[in-house]
Parts: sequence; C-alpha cells; structure tokens
Amino acid sequence: MTVKQLTITMPNQPGQLASVSEMLGDAGVNVLGLFVSTSTSSGDGIMRFVVDNPEKGVNVLTGQGLDVKQEDVVAAETPHHAGGLLAVLNPLKRAQVNVDYIYPCIQTGEATILILGVGDQTKEAIECLKKDWIRLYGSELYNM
Repeated sequence: MTVKQLTITMPNQPGQLASVSEMLGDAGVNVLGLFVSTSTSSGDGIMRFVVDNPEKGVNVLTGQGLDVKQEDVVAAETPHHAGGLLAVLNPLKRAQVNVDYIYPCIQTGEATILILGVGDQTKEAIECLKKDWIRLYGSELYNM
C-alpha cells in the first residue's frame, strides 16, 4: 500500500516554488504533502510532494518542461501528541528499515499522516508497520 510521490529539481532562486504551486493550482491539482530542500550537491533545490492526482500533476509539470520523477512512498498515520512519531519509527528501527526522509502530509484531528521515503525497503516498511497496526494509506489519500 503506497502513494505516488513526485520529485522535481529546480534552480534555487526566488519564485521557483510559487511557480510550481501556480502551475499545479491552475490545473486544479492539490498538494497534500511537501518536502523542499535547497541544499543539494548540485546547488539546485529539490521538491518532493504528494498530490491528489499524480497523473495529472505529472502531465502539468512535464508539459511545462520540468523533469518529474515518480516513485512509491509509504503514507503512515501517527498519533498527534508528544512522542507519537515513535509509533512509526520504532517498528522501522526494529525491522532495520532506514528512513531517507520523512515529511507531514495531512493532519486529521488527533493523527498526522506522514510520508516516508525508505528507498528500496518499501515492502519491508509496509510489512513491519502493518504488524504494529499502523494505519497505512494508498490511493484513498488522494480523496482526503
């Protein structure tokens, strides 16, 4: 059970994030979760994000000349309280699953849905989180 993450690189310049947001917004594509870093080895920025319509998001961005990478990531629910993140991190630790990055996606009252990038350990991450009764999301996330 995974969701699609889109990743683009862009120049680290003022207005780049606004431009991407405008492209997606004008097309009616909603960004559900977002991770941005401007400290890459090439000096460019990297934007990782989950949208409510990945196929349309890819089409919009590639239509504007951007190179978009798509990959499966894990969307896991964690309690929204002090120490709640451990509900997700401890099972991954026990299973020796390395978390490359993590960012919040949607908060639903007393819980937060996190996006987990775990590289080629996606299957292992899903298995260990399910064993610990962590709620995982697939395509239903796109309709929240």
